[in-house]
Amino acid sequence: MTEVNPAFVLQSIKNVSFENRDIPKLRDSHDVRVHIERTGICGSDVHYWQRGRIGDFILTSPIVLGHESSGTVVEVGNKVKNVKVGDRVAIEPGVPCRYCDHCRSGAYNLCADTVFAATPPWDGTLQKYYIVASDYCYPIPSHMNAEDGALVEPVAVAVQICKVANLRAGHTVLVFGCGPIGALCQAVAKAYGAKKVIGVDISSSRADFAKKFAADGVYVPQHDSSPPAGPVEASRAMAEKIVAEFDLGEGADVVLECTGAESCIQAGIFAAKKGGTYVQAGMGKENVVFPITTACIRALNVKGSIRYTTGCYPAAVDLVASGKVNPRSLITHRFKFENALEAFELVKKAQEDTLKVVIQGVV
Repeated sequence: MTEVNPAFVLQSIKNVSFENRDIPKLRDSHDVRVHIERTGICGSDVHYWQRGRIGDFILTSPIVLGHESSGTVVEVGNKVKNVKVGDRVAIEPGVPCRYCDHCRSGAYNLCADTVFAATPPWDGTLQKYYIVASDYCYPIPSHMNAEDGALVEPVAVAVQICKVANLRAGHTVLVFGCGPIGALCQAVAKAYGAKKVIGVDISSSRADFAKKFAADGVYVPQHDSSPPAGPVEASRAMAEKIVAEFDLGEGADVVLECTGAESCIQAGIFAAKKGGTYVQAGMGKENVVFPITTACIRALNVKGSIRYTTGCYPAAVDLVASGKVNPRSLITHRFKFENALEAFELVKKAQEDTLKVVIQGVV
């Protein structure tokens, strides 16, 4: 029988199916074909499934879902030098044009012509075989398993967030969100020598995990029987409580916002010290009430972070390989490929006991 390429395909909004596609062919002599072994589910995958768009990226035709993956190289182009057949690799899912000013400066996360897995109109990695440029495959050592390799992707996201923050040894760091990205930012910050890392989350179970995983302390907002007048003042009050409780002096040197929640965005600005850095990584509502006067008066460095730039993936592989960051401990659920829809349904529920969900590849 001729071998096929099973794929988990988003046909249209809220409509997914399994397809047996043709085995993908190398597009040029620098490509490789990878047998996908593990794929983590990201919130963006669920977002496309449920809403069909993220910003300017709009679903107009079917795409294969998935972009957090690892696997084994099974075919290489004749100009490939960095990997060979049989190598186990972590796959960086976005391959930029390489020629624009952003790419040439190393900020290829800003390239408008990036081919990014599972971002319309490009297919993702939830299929048996995936074609990718060889230099966006990173060999992983033998002591890292396929799950470690797949979760290099969210670790790289955390590396980029800390890079944008210019995070340094000795910094005090406040991270809003103890989900996968927030927890990984806390771990990367500690690996980079942060003096104190505090996590914030409304979920007690996630906060408890973060405390065991990497955070020096965690804060879970409590219901206030007599809240300040207005939501912005409530956010200011929460920030002041956090700064006081964890002895952050005039405020945190670095604030990493990984939730996208309006109240956390506001509290993050109020909790940052004068001249400190605030990085927005979480995506929630497109427009929020923002305390811009406080940001100006405190001369804050307010930045946004998206995906990864030059050096982030190799750094992420090194952090995982060295044991300084252990993303595998975030995995709460594992599914076989044929149960991919069940896995997506679980992630959509956003339950407190669900952190990272991983799908096994087609054998």
